[in-house]
Amino acid sequence: MERLELTHEPAAYACMVVRRPAEEVFAAFADPAVTTRVWYSRSSGPMAEGAELTWEWATYGVSVEVRVREVVDHRMIRFEWGNYDQPTSVELTFTPRAADVTFVEVTETGFQGTGDEAVRWVNDTVGGFTTVLCAVKALLEHGIELNAVPDHHPAA
Repeated sequence: MERLELTHEPAAYACMVVRRPAEEVFAAFADPAVTTRVWYSRSSGPMAEGAELTWEWATYGVSVEVRVREVVDHRMIRFEWGNYDQPTSVELTFTPRAADVTFVEVTETGFQGTGDEAVRWVNDTVGGFTTVLCAVKALLEHGIELNAVPDHHPAA
């Protein structure tokens, strides 16, 4: 194989149109009462600027520490998470496209390690956030809880 080389810091990006008002889509990520229906199984609190949270995924027996850096109501959430020796940063943006249409974008940066490790991490992140976005879309547009995140990596 020819030597491959990264020339820019890798970033993971996922996006989705959700046909609901921006306030409602924002709440799906900021309010654990909604988010636990589509992403993690438990949170120690809401996504509020300055909050230090713990998110848990009971299906996988894992948790992660989250530091909320910035919140702009109904428009943006920025947080760091993961191993705090090597945290990554996530930005969620909520752009109204019409009264009942919101374009959601997720960008994660700060991946560490070798090129192979960073590519693997970016790939996993894009898949994970795409799964979450699909689950949010199904819940908010159709009232369906997909259980997509618990089923993303089923037990053997």
